[in-house]
Amino acid sequence: MTRTRTFILGSVSSLILLVAGLVLVIAFFDWNRIKPTLNAKVSEALHRSFAINGDLSVVWQRDPDEGGWRAWLPWPHVVAEDLTLGNPDWSKTAQMVSLRRVELRIAPLALLAQRLSIPRIDLTEPDAALQRLADGRANWTFKFDSKDSDAEPSSWTVEIGAIGFDKGHVTLDDQRLNTQLDLQVALLGKPIAFSEIVGEREAKTISEQGAVPQAYAFGLKVKGQYHGEKLVGTGKMGGLLALQDARKPFPLQAQAQVGDTRVELRGTLTDPLNLGALDLRLTLAGSSLGNLYPLTGITLPDSPAYATDGRLSAKLRDPAGASYRYQDFNGKIGDSDIHGNLTYLASQPRPKLSGALVSDQLLFRDLAPLIGADSNAKQQARGGESKQPTGKVLPVEEFRTERWRDMDADVEFTGKRIVHSTDLPFTDLYTHLLLDDGLLSLEPLRFGVAGGRLDAKVRLNGRSAPLEGQARLTARHVKLKQLLPSFEPLKTSLGELNGDADIAGRGHSVAALLGSANGDLKMLINDGAISRSLMEIAGLNVGNYVVGKIFGDKEVKINCAAVDFGIKTGLATSRLFVFDTENAVIYVDGSANMASEQLDLTITPESKGLRLLSLRSPLYVQGAFSNPNAGVKAVPLVLRGAAMVALGVIAGPAAGLLALVAPSGGDEPNLCAPLLQQMRLGKAPVTVKPSR
Repeated sequence: MTRTRTFILGSVSSLILLVAGLVLVIAFFDWNRIKPTLNAKVSEALHRSFAINGDLSVVWQRDPDEGGWRAWLPWPHVVAEDLTLGNPDWSKTAQMVSLRRVELRIAPLALLAQRLSIPRIDLTEPDAALQRLADGRANWTFKFDSKDSDAEPSSWTVEIGAIGFDKGHVTLDDQRLNTQLDLQVALLGKPIAFSEIVGEREAKTISEQGAVPQAYAFGLKVKGQYHGEKLVGTGKMGGLLALQDARKPFPLQAQAQVGDTRVELRGTLTDPLNLGALDLRLTLAGSSLGNLYPLTGITLPDSPAYATDGRLSAKLRDPAGASYRYQDFNGKIGDSDIHGNLTYLASQPRPKLSGALVSDQLLFRDLAPLIGADSNAKQQARGGESKQPTGKVLPVEEFRTERWRDMDADVEFTGKRIVHSTDLPFTDLYTHLLLDDGLLSLEPLRFGVAGGRLDAKVRLNGRSAPLEGQARLTARHVKLKQLLPSFEPLKTSLGELNGDADIAGRGHSVAALLGSANGDLKMLINDGAISRSLMEIAGLNVGNYVVGKIFGDKEVKINCAAVDFGIKTGLATSRLFVFDTENAVIYVDGSANMASEQLDLTITPESKGLRLLSLRSPLYVQGAFSNPNAGVKAVPLVLRGAAMVALGVIAGPAAGLLALVAPSGGDEPNLCAPLLQQMRLGKAPVTVKPSR
């Protein structure tokens, strides 16, 4: 045998003996001797008490989870019993965590590469009491001090593969979130296959992606309050949290009620070490979308009762901020359907909600809570307070502008068909909502109605106090026969409604905005019809009275209706309000006070030619918007049109309304054009003859 071979054999033998001796020392060493030192060192590092109160030992065992030849090697298992971890000094309770037993498996070969590899840690009967004060101090955060700031960082690394656990108990007292929870975890009678909870189709999809979801092993029960709302829930989850292996997603299933919001989820958590990703089927239901704000921090509008079901996926460690996607969801808001995709990005300086929503059939009444126009009973049903005073028509419920600066938004909404009633159908709706640091805009807000369009641009500046609002509206080519399809006399009418409005106001509600508004309202109706039966269809009792007094019970053709109101500090005053009919020209003077919700109108008819009216005095409409009254004034009729022409007060408004004149279609002339031309030229319109 050569000297070289002898040296090699000797070295190998020595190494084997060294390893064997080391194994024997580890196996038979009384590890309890180092507990005092270990407890002191850990307590010093964590700045709080730590203790292994029970036995500390190392057991050598083979691990069947390892593949190949490594499955035959014994691995050191460190076992510690009865562990406790104390709280920081500011806590009123001494103990934060207790564990009946901890067992961790160490990969010995990794030690040669200066890696402390712990493929698995098993926790027995964990009990944790988590606390956070209103100032942000939390007992789950630790402060580590370095005695030598210039010291080189350690070349050792620590890797943890998975965490297993059994029944446990966790409490949370979070003063910052006004949240107190009590969570109990217990073993199920027997494991439940992943597919039994999520369904065969979902389980197959995950398996095809190379993941092997584990079975549900534990049941959950939670109670307490979350953000001040009562919470109660149950659920199921797996028993092994694989921190490093995405092929073993952690199964989750839960149902909970927080206040009046119901939540159901089922799916998986992957890459939990980095809070990497969620993939869940999420169902939400409640009395109002607005009630989700205190629970999620997401600014959503008030709504009727809702329910949605979709897929929630999340990337919690995205460099741009944690992102959540609620994909392909379907549901109902009130009696309207809703579908779409939404993305919530927890970005800086503010999180942002973006996406697109579609409703195939949207009921108009389901939009009422957006502006507080639903009834007090419905406001209470969605968790609001009864605020609308008796006798008030304009909504007084305030916009929650304090929430508008908590996030930004870029959302498109399409209502393919809007239903107001069987007698008054709207065709569609589209709007693009933008929210930027408290500035809310709907540009455009577009309705299809009765063969025409109603386009609006709405801006609400929540940065100012009070809220500043501006709205510009344009109505074009609204067909009267489609506007009231069930009204027989209009079925042959070719008339149209065209109008413009530009108003701005200040205030935190619709009532306050309109009560302080300034602006203009202009409208033309060409070639329509008017009768008591039309007023009855519209539900206008006062209009029914007025029309009956002027025309009796018969239907009367309207050649043109021209409206021009100036609005100042909520007071809308008529500059020109005239109906040109085949029998008479009807003038309306007066005002509508939107601040006090009071009407004060005088209606003066003037007959044409020899068709004399029996009415000898003007009419009035006065009183509250909610219940106006009408009657006959105790003064004789005057030639209102001639007097206004003499004063020159109608020439300007008439000229301004000419811009709204549009062709009525076919061979029929637009009957508003000659009426307004005569007014513009200073001629009384009483002699205007309808062109037939």
